[in-house]
Amino acid sequence: MTEDTTGTRQRPGTQWYDHEAGPLVRPYAMTGGRTRSGPTGVPFDLIALVSLETGAPDPDGDTSLGPEHRALLDGCRIETQSVAELAADTDLPVGVVRVLVGDLLERGFVRVSRPVPPAQLPDERILREVIAGLRAL
Repeated sequence: MTEDTTGTRQRPGTQWYDHEAGPLVRPYAMTGGRTRSGPTGVPFDLIALVSLETGAPDPDGDTSLGPEHRALLDGCRIETQSVAELAADTDLPVGVVRVLVGDLLERGFVRVSRPVPPAQLPDERILREVIAGLRAL
């Protein structure tokens, strides 16, 4: 027998069980050992926005989707979410969420909008001038 972090003695083979949370699943088991999704393996930014694809096939009929995929889809049903928000809401590591979102994107269930690069955002000075001009009207 071994002792866990609380000093409780455990039987061999139970180290992957948390008495409060239940069985533990390693992140690589959720992604099938992958660290990137699909053939392109394009990583998503934490602020990339994920939304359900309109006209997407019914995910209930897809038996290849795991419970983590379904949890991500449920998170996107109400509103568009960022990758970071999905990770926080589902209590999954960000790396796992990136791989799973890539799977969903490949299958046509979600759409991912990448954030606008800062170089393409309008200059703050110009925005202030527009606001001042509108106030002058």
